[in-house]
Amino acid sequence: QVQLVESGGGLVQTGGSLRLSCAASGRTFSNYVMGWFRQAPGKEREFVAHIRWSGGTTGYADFVKGRFTISRDNVKNTVYLQMNSLKPEDTAVYYCAARPSWSAARYDTWGQGTQVTVSS
Repeated sequence: QVQLVESGGGLVQTGGSLRLSCAASGRTFSNYVMGWFRQAPGKEREFVAHIRWSGGTTGYADFVKGRFTISRDNVKNTVYLQMNSLKPEDTAVYYCAARPSWSAARYDTWGQGTQVTVSS
């Protein structure tokens, strides 16, 4: 059973940085795609970034390009989201998610989420 546990959220001022972590366990993730999503109060959940575990190909939502970086540590089975130049509109609960392959239709495993709050 795949399990994802996020950490690293918190309160930061505008322009600050945070690094989120997602510890994955329960199986081998070599074919997986790992994603970060976020959901702000009153809004739908939205895609932030993804990374292919094998090869490390990444993709980003336009609103985080140049500010956020997704990466993974194969030894620690952990995916990271480095967030720089944070803005108040980045305030949300951030979720880590996994889908079994690049061609899989959806992310089928989700973490519990970690709160990120950016003060103005």
